[in-house]
Amino acid sequence: MPQLHDIKRKNKNTPKSNQVGRGNASKGTYSGRGIKGQLSRSGGNLNPTFEGGQLRLVKKLPHMRGFTNVFKKDYVALNISDLINIFTQDSVTIEDFKKKGVIKNKQMIKVLGNGEISKSLNLEVHAISSSAKSKIEKAGGEVKVIN
Repeated sequence: MPQLHDIKRKNKNTPKSNQVGRGNASKGTYSGRGIKGQLSRSGGNLNPTFEGGQLRLVKKLPHMRGFTNVFKKDYVALNISDLINIFTQDSVTIEDFKKKGVIKNKQMIKVLGNGEISKSLNLEVHAISSSAKSKIEKAGGEVKVIN
C-alpha cells in the first residue's frame, strides 16, 4: 500500500484547491471572507445579477424580455413583378426558388399582387394573396399552395 506522501495527483495542471475555514492553519481566521455581513456567513451568496440595489442590467435590456416563438413561419414576400423579372420559364416550383437563391432552406414564399402579368404561369408557393391569385388565373396560369 502506498504511503500518503507517495500518492501523485493525476492532473498536475490544475492547482490544489485550498480548503478554507478549518482553523488558522488554512487561510487564517476569517478565511478570506471578511469579518461580518451577508457574504461572511455560510449560504450567504447573492444572485449573480445583483448590482447592489441598482437596476440590474438584465432588467434594463429590452431584448432579454419576452419570448421567441418557435412556431413562427419565415416568409419571403415576392410581388408578381419580381416573379417576372426573376423567372423566364412558365412553371416555377419551390426548388426553382432555392436554385435562384431567393429563399434558404427553412424559408417560405408568399406571392403578393403588385405588378401585372401577361403570360400564363404555373406556380407552386407556400402562400399567396387573393389579388395575386386572381391576376395569375386571369392570365391563364395555375397556383398550387403547399404547406
